[in-house]
Amino acid sequence: MNILFVCHGNICRSQMAEFVLKDMVEKAGVGERFFIESAATSTEEIGNGVYPPARRILAEHGISCSGKTARQMTRSDYDRFDMLIGMDEWNFRNMVRICGGDAEGKIRLLMDFTSRPGNVADPWYTRNFEATWRDVVEGCKGILNALGIG
Repeated sequence: MNILFVCHGNICRSQMAEFVLKDMVEKAGVGERFFIESAATSTEEIGNGVYPPARRILAEHGISCSGKTARQMTRSDYDRFDMLIGMDEWNFRNMVRICGGDAEGKIRLLMDFTSRPGNVADPWYTRNFEATWRDVVEGCKGILNALGIG
């Protein structure tokens, strides 16, 4: 299963989701069945590493994200990934635009995998990385449940 997480800059939310889900599938003993990455809809952070507060919260939970740098989502990602998961409605619209549509229904929002659909607030603006962490963990658990893992 190939999963791509997407947010605006690929330095906070989508990277957190990438590494949280990688950690979860490894702990579940199914890591070899997954290819998980993250990307941005914008170009402004390309090449930058994980934003320090996001890196810190991952580290607090024993999750490494070393070596990760932001990249932009491309149209070819639609063919490479089984699921493309955005963090908010704005990401969703941009993902559909970048991919030229969503004929196969692969583009979803992370919180759609929870009991409270909606947006994952951008901690770049809210500064509430703990709330984003909780949403990301809940969404990733929901993905695993939807896939029959967990």
